[in-house]
Amino acid sequence: MRKLLALAVAGVLFCGVGLLRADDKDKEITLKGEGMCAKCALQEKDSCQNVVIVTKDGEKKTYYIVHDSVAKKAHGSLGFCRASKEKPAKVKITGTCEEKDGKLIFTAKKIEKDES
Repeated sequence: MRKLLALAVAGVLFCGVGLLRADDKDKEITLKGEGMCAKCALQEKDSCQNVVIVTKDGEKKTYYIVHDSVAKKAHGSLGFCRASKEKPAKVKITGTCEEKDGKLIFTAKKIEKDES
């Protein structure tokens, strides 16, 4: 009986954690980092896609920006395609993020040059 109770408690706890993660998915965040093209600079994709690499506490995370109208407009105007690993575009992005297939996928509502 004790084992069953322990399993039930663990199940309830893990369900709560899953609900918290679902709420975080729709939370709007702002990130500052190094912008570049996944095709041209990183040579990871067959077609152009904006990527922002954010370094926080010595750890680098790569955010792949959904290739929609916001991203397409910023791709040329903010220098994503001309940027390289050595000379990235300094950008600030605002939107929502989720993880798919082990990658951070960012849906940007706003992409602008980082003036700081």
